[in-house]
Amino acid sequence: VPVAPALHLCEDDAVIGSAFYVMGFVDGVVHWDPALPDLEPGLRRPATLAMIETLARLHSLDPAAVGLADYGRPAGYAGRQIARWTKQYQASAEKTDPHMEELIGWLHENQPAEDGRASIVHGDYRIDNLIYAPGSANVRAVLDWELSTIGHPFADIAYVLLHHKLPRDSVFKGLAGHDRDALGLPHEAEIIEHYCNRLGVASIDALDFWVSLSAF
Repeated sequence: VPVAPALHLCEDDAVIGSAFYVMGFVDGVVHWDPALPDLEPGLRRPATLAMIETLARLHSLDPAAVGLADYGRPAGYAGRQIARWTKQYQASAEKTDPHMEELIGWLHENQPAEDGRASIVHGDYRIDNLIYAPGSANVRAVLDWELSTIGHPFADIAYVLLHHKLPRDSVFKGLAGHDRDALGLPHEAEIIEHYCNRLGVASIDALDFWVSLSAF
């Protein structure tokens, strides 16, 4: 999985007031819009699928084999996510939002049963957290691992798909309403098929739940 090389970890708070690490510079381009207007049309589909390919490679890693067996708890990931973000919502909301309360209830009621899947999950996997080679579909590094842990891999692919459902004028510049054929972008079905093929699974079970959790 392409990442910026870790050069040094300092755990001495006396240096700058907190622990910190230094990573190597990765020369490349960050695309802030999933419609990829900065790329020529012929590169947009390959660049999007390269993003999915990279995610599948991450999810194919055995955490124990790369020294991350204790990076998180494999079981109960969905329940912990619902509880954590419910707490965050309740702490920040000035008043109760009935739509949010309905969503919280729906997530609890539709939480899928444990299926034994567990991998390193990024937690914030989207196009602008990748560095691409300039004018290319090649991913050079995945950035921003602050929310990473061991959890259910479908949470990451659902977060990618969420951005395909958001309106184009949202904070994350969603793809809803775009003519993907005209832009040279893959449709959601192709993204799902590509991910499943690369991960070696038949389908993404409980996809509505995982996308809804991402929206929450």
